[in-house]
Amino acid sequence: MARPVVVGAVVYDPKVVIIWDIIKDFFEAQGCPMDYVFFSNYELLVKALMEGTIDVAWNSPLAWLECQEASESTCRAIAMRDTDRDRVTHWVVRSDGGVSSVSDLAGRTIAVGASDSPQATLIPLQFLRNQGIEPGDIRYFNVLVGKHGDHIGGEMEALKSLMAGDVQATAMLDLNWQRWSTDGTFDPAKYRVLATTERFDHCVFAVKQAFSSELERPWLDTLMSMSYAVPDHREMMDLEGLKEWLPGRTTGFRALTEAVRAQGYPELFQRTLAARR
Repeated sequence: MARPVVVGAVVYDPKVVIIWDIIKDFFEAQGCPMDYVFFSNYELLVKALMEGTIDVAWNSPLAWLECQEASESTCRAIAMRDTDRDRVTHWVVRSDGGVSSVSDLAGRTIAVGASDSPQATLIPLQFLRNQGIEPGDIRYFNVLVGKHGDHIGGEMEALKSLMAGDVQATAMLDLNWQRWSTDGTFDPAKYRVLATTERFDHCVFAVKQAFSSELERPWLDTLMSMSYAVPDHREMMDLEGLKEWLPGRTTGFRALTEAVRAQGYPELFQRTLAARR
């Protein structure tokens, strides 16, 4: 029997344990042994992949860039969720807040999520700066820093600040706009989308270049065979926010790469490289 493929993931919520127990049970039943290792932050996850402690890293988009920096761009993205493709972030304002265009945000107070969140902070802030907009004050809601915004905590707190009238705009992932505007979190008649970023991709399963094809191929085939039509699979997919696993791609990281370079995030990469040595 082939040795288990070891997957690393960051625990941003207790449901992560349930998700990976379901996945592991399915893989074992299919004769494709796998196991998982949990981490409290993405820097440790990247370090483990670089050192070979794990075979596959379930990476945030920022962690993917860290892996590429640490490996001299030799890591490979082998799979992702359908919902990881073509995401956008909205700048949301109050309908009666007196903000009618993006230029009106110059000098205003805005809210973003955690400082290391690609979708709630890095990409939307770069969107404003690309248009020459400098807010008067940026309020960061640093919930679970180290988990790269893989949670709604910071975005939810930023939304609450908009609802309280403390800020004039907040950054919100499109999936959260859809969810919160329909589940009663806020009244969509009182808020509107002011502007939207370019499309970007989110999480990917990453491996080192030398990962064995004899392990990779059956692992990928098994992952892709999971179906939303199967009740047990559906439970996991609903928790993880997908309906289908897709091949990995790297074309959707342009916006984040630009934001990281422009906003001074090399210290994240330096920590990763230092940990690798």
